[in-house]
Amino acid sequence: MPNQDKPVISSLLDTDLYKFTMWQALLHRHPQTQVEYRFVCRNQPQFPLTDLLAEVNAELDALCRLRFAPDELDYIGSLRFMKSDFIDFLRLFQFQRAFIEARADGDSLSIVAQGPQVHVMGFEIFVLAIVNELYFRRFDHDAAIAEGRRRLDAKIARVQALARDAKLRHPFEMFDFGVRRRFSGPWQREVVQAFAERTPQWFKGTSNVLLARDLGLVPIGTMAHEYLQTYQALGVRLRDFQKYALEDWVQEYRGDLGIALTDTVGMDAFLADFDLYFAKLFDGLRHDSGDPYTWGEKALAHYQRLRIDAHTKRFVFSDGLNVDSALALYHHFGDRVQLGFGIGTQLTNDMGLEQLNIVMKIVRANGQPVAKISDSPGKTICDDETFLAYLRQVFSIPEPTTAPEA
Repeated sequence: MPNQDKPVISSLLDTDLYKFTMWQALLHRHPQTQVEYRFVCRNQPQFPLTDLLAEVNAELDALCRLRFAPDELDYIGSLRFMKSDFIDFLRLFQFQRAFIEARADGDSLSIVAQGPQVHVMGFEIFVLAIVNELYFRRFDHDAAIAEGRRRLDAKIARVQALARDAKLRHPFEMFDFGVRRRFSGPWQREVVQAFAERTPQWFKGTSNVLLARDLGLVPIGTMAHEYLQTYQALGVRLRDFQKYALEDWVQEYRGDLGIALTDTVGMDAFLADFDLYFAKLFDGLRHDSGDPYTWGEKALAHYQRLRIDAHTKRFVFSDGLNVDSALALYHHFGDRVQLGFGIGTQLTNDMGLEQLNIVMKIVRANGQPVAKISDSPGKTICDDETFLAYLRQVFSIPEPTTAPEA
């Protein structure tokens, strides 16, 4: 049984790498930005999440007492793309409890983080990991772990079977992207360690900075939607927000962290902005919504039009993958482009229990609404229909045929 006296989060490294990479870029370029992030559960939980409210608040109290330890700062500072002044900022950093509130809204759990972006953007992954772990503590732990281990062994066997397949031009490479919706912190560690030890030829890293450090793995991650969405409210022409965001990224990292996220306002609108300049500067693209095969073919055609050799580029797939869907995509694209597969919930919370579909997304910046118009209608995020309609008009995005989820 888990130790329920120990906080869910005991280290500020226990989060995704891209939180640090976005954090540094925004601290250097737009430190004054004020934002609002909101928690949303997109599916129906087995019991009201408000049942967890007291525990969530206790965990947030504990989170806001944490500081970065010297050895943690040393590790972040050892990553060549992290700058010394950002490490100095982290040395002083502490989450402020006044910037986050958890309360009941009927049967729904409301969690809102508001304040300077450089002080609240880090809450997201921790909040999701906290809610998820507290929720699954209410189920039979031993039965879940037993089933999880059975499924883990089957996944590892599927990956190991690649050794018997005919070789494609580019290797299969997978990563753990499972912090936010994991069954628990200890279970994520067990899963990542098992893949690292038993499939080292194919398992190439984890987004979890703490596990990367502890297990000697490569930390994986570049940018998320919140980075690009923030630029919708930074005073640039709305039509140009993606280009400004990508340009700032290039100037911040100068060749490192070169995977661009494509679906903040859909793949077609992204490719219209992703001209020869950006296509040469970025190492590749990340897929996070819409049909992955259609997306990949569009990306390959785009590189071909620009006369760029796709074999020099990488596609990272990260939308609701499991091992089987990752392998299917690999066999489709593996002779044409370098590939990586970030598997999240289906790696770290495949326990035979119904998973929570929870997110915590930026909804406002500098008092203005911001939006993600995903290639999957159910993943569209915005609480202002007027702004959403305007954004669709600016980027010539048709209305979805199915209504977005809340």
